[in-house]
Order: sequence, then C-alpha cells, then structure tokens
Amino acid sequence: MYHPTTRVLAVLDLLQSRGEVSGAELAARLEVSARTIRGYVTMLRDMGIPVEARPGRHGGYRLRPGFRLPPLMLANDEALAVTLGLLFARRFGLTGAAPATEGALAKIERVLPDVLRLQVRALSDALVLDRPNAPLPDTPRSPIPPPATLLALAAGAADRRRTTLTYQDRHGAATTRAFDPYAVVYLKNAAWYTVGYCHLRGGVRVFRLDRVVHVEREGTAFARPANFDTLAYMQQSFALLPARWSAEIALDASAEEARRWVAPLFAVVTEENGAVILRCTATDIDWLARACISLPFAFRVRKPPELLDAIGRVHARIGRAIADSSSPELPSVHNGGR
Repeated sequence: MYHPTTRVLAVLDLLQSRGEVSGAELAARLEVSARTIRGYVTMLRDMGIPVEARPGRHGGYRLRPGFRLPPLMLANDEALAVTLGLLFARRFGLTGAAPATEGALAKIERVLPDVLRLQVRALSDALVLDRPNAPLPDTPRSPIPPPATLLALAAGAADRRRTTLTYQDRHGAATTRAFDPYAVVYLKNAAWYTVGYCHLRGGVRVFRLDRVVHVEREGTAFARPANFDTLAYMQQSFALLPARWSAEIALDASAEEARRWVAPLFAVVTEENGAVILRCTATDIDWLARACISLPFAFRVRKPPELLDAIGRVHARIGRAIADSSSPELPSVHNGGR
C-alpha cells in the first residue's frame, strides 16, 4: 500500500500546478475516495499550508493566492523528456502507484513557463502509445523527435487546429502541405509518427516525425472523424504496406484467438461472412510461408497461389529434416594415429 504522506504531497503538487481542483478529480487521480481527499486537505492545513475550499457542486480546493513552494529547475528539453517518461509509466501502469506518477507530473508542470505548460498538457491529451516490446539486441532505438516538432503537432491535435507541415520523404524530396493532426503516436519498436488528414494528398496519412523538417500552426479549425481509432489505423497501415506479395488467408480459429497469435504490425485479422481472414503483405514469399506454418491452427490460402508453392517448399525441407534426424547414425570412425 502506498504511504499516505506521498498522497498528501501529490495533492499539494496538483494544487500548485492546476490552481483549483475539484475533490472528485483529486480522488480519481490518486485512486482514493472523496472522504480521504478531505482528510489529506486537513493534514496539509495542519502543516501550515493554506488550502482553501469552495463548497458546492462545482467547488473545489486551491492554495491561497500567492502561496508557492520553491520550484525544481529544469530546462525545457529536460522537462519534456521527463514528462514523456512519466506519460509512458502512467499509460502502462509501470510504477504501480498513481500518486507517484501524478505527483511527479504536477511538479514538472509547476516549473514550466506558461506556454510550455499548455503544450505539455496538449501532448498528454494527444499522445497515443503502443505498449513497447523488449528491445532486440543491437537494435537502434528511435530518438525523441525535436521538442518543437512534437509539441507543435500535439498542440494542433489537442486544439483541433490545422498545421503547415514540411516533410522530407525517404528519397530526400521535401514538400509542404496543410495537415490536420489527429494524434502523435509512438509505435512499439519503431518510431514516432503523426497521423491526420493531409490536404495535399486528400486523405488520412501517416508521417514519421524524424522526417518532419518544420511545423507551423496555421490555425484553421478542423473536425476529427468520430470514433477514429488512431492505434488501429496505424497498425493496419503498417500491416498492409505496399509490397510485392499481398496475402489473404482463412484461419481455422476465432478472431480473438488469431489476434493473440498474430502481431498487429504483421497482419490485419477480420471476420467476414462467418470466416476469420488474415491479410498481410510481404517482400519475401518464403518468409511469409514460414510465418504461416508457425501458426498453431489450420489455415487455407486464398491468395496468392505462389504462397502455396512456397509453403510446399518449406514443408519439404521440414520433412527432409525429420527423415534425416530419424535415420540411424553412421558409425563413428576413430583415427588411431596421426
């Protein structure tokens, strides 16, 4: 159980960073009851900290105007890096203690300049995080994008305000376009992205943040599509990237079971007319054949026919390996002299 003193300090940090906060919000953030929050407020008052209460349905708590504790000093980049780490911890429950995370976030917000504080809050609202896998050995990790890029896109997404985006593709060609950012996304073991409506291409597009050259707030209001699932859209976009081979496979499993076995970035699993269908793309048909054989349930290849040939080749190699392994071993030959 988390020590009550830490929760009391978390209440103090939230009051300093947020101004007036309702008892219901404090209770929700610290995962305690409203009655417990009233007890924490009493403890703060007993310590000489002037907490004022405004009663009523829309009331809340605040510190007496002018009261401030000495702040922790952080550079803007440092504050952003710490905030991102805390947001990861909060989204995935890595700390196991809501008061510790919320208290630390409140401390960071308290020391930020007003403009940066608003941008960090916007980042918290606009950030979509995919739970990271364990890093592969010797695999370079994507660096955090420049703070100006990250914060400008997050602010646009949170405020629903259009941006002007200058983007450089993998060939080095740069284009400038009006862009309505829906979210900022970290995709596991991949990189940072933004997804939204691109007015240059006339549709929803995904952009890697390490290729964004410049972002400006253009300011025109936009409406984000209702019920837009950012993470699902990103996963589908990666699973169906244009490639030489496009596969459609019927699975002898429930959609829930299939999704437990199939990585979202590898394939899209849907239910269609009573059948569970896996769709994916690949540049190497033999790799795709090996991935299919590794599935723990039966499947039927609908397309491409070349995949059946590739599965046959893999099956033949497995058969030869089994046959060789079951053959009697050759007698050992010992050389008695040199």
